[in-house]
Amino acid sequence: MDENEQDGPAPCTRLSRRAALTAMGGVGLTVGAVAGGVVLSGGAEGGTATPVSATSGAKRPSCVLTPETIEGPYYLDYEMVRRTITEDRPGVPLILRTTVVDSRTCRPIPRAAVDIWHCDAGGVYSGYEGNTLPGGGTPPTGTPTDAPTGPPPGGGDMHQEPVNDLTFLRGVQLADGHGAAEFATVYPGWYQGRALHIHVKVHIGGKVDRQKKTYTGGHVSHTGQLFFAEDLAEKIAALSPYKDDTVERVKLDDDFIYQQADSGLLTIRPLHKGRIERGLLATITLGVDPTAT
Repeated sequence: MDENEQDGPAPCTRLSRRAALTAMGGVGLTVGAVAGGVVLSGGAEGGTATPVSATSGAKRPSCVLTPETIEGPYYLDYEMVRRTITEDRPGVPLILRTTVVDSRTCRPIPRAAVDIWHCDAGGVYSGYEGNTLPGGGTPPTGTPTDAPTGPPPGGGDMHQEPVNDLTFLRGVQLADGHGAAEFATVYPGWYQGRALHIHVKVHIGGKVDRQKKTYTGGHVSHTGQLFFAEDLAEKIAALSPYKDDTVERVKLDDDFIYQQADSGLLTIRPLHKGRIERGLLATITLGVDPTAT
């Protein structure tokens, strides 16, 4: 079995990650814009956009350094190596394809570990379902949304300890020789205080434990967030099960993290023309300095 298809949980060391984020103040927003860009064009269904990917035959990936954003309160060091992360969670199918390139040379970074996590269609993160109100609202211990509490380098991570051992919508994939890593997931929902987003980390220099099917060692060279444009978000919000979420959805123009980073917008097209509910392909290029920690 290809190690990119494996399942399982383990981390690089929480200390090195959190220490690195603390040293950076949680946010690094002055380093430029990410490649990727625009979304579903043509309005409703049937719109098209060209994915920017090292494997797509499109133009050469940008080597602009992707801005850092905060980790947020719901990161868990499980690092399960697996492509499919849905665990039967309902929602519009989403193929997320990231391409990791060296920001200094524009070359792909093979075996970079792309680590993602996001909430389900109801706004709930695995590990926190019992600690989150319907729609992913404010847990009882204050207001630990992952919106910063002040200007850069303001707070906002406020890590919350998990209350269960659920693992849905979390996973790691190793980039191939073109720097591409792909996940099968679902379009995320939303929760109080944040626009739609997917969290991402890029780990460099670690390895896969084939027995446990987890990624271990190495260091984190990037922590960021990926976003969805409003025209598509509005259409998805009208579909089941998203339409059952009564929490007000924050738009990109009102999301502090997106506005400060000014990057991370996914390129998206439907997998089946005219039928967004049947599945979407989201792509983005991440420019990373592999020596950064």
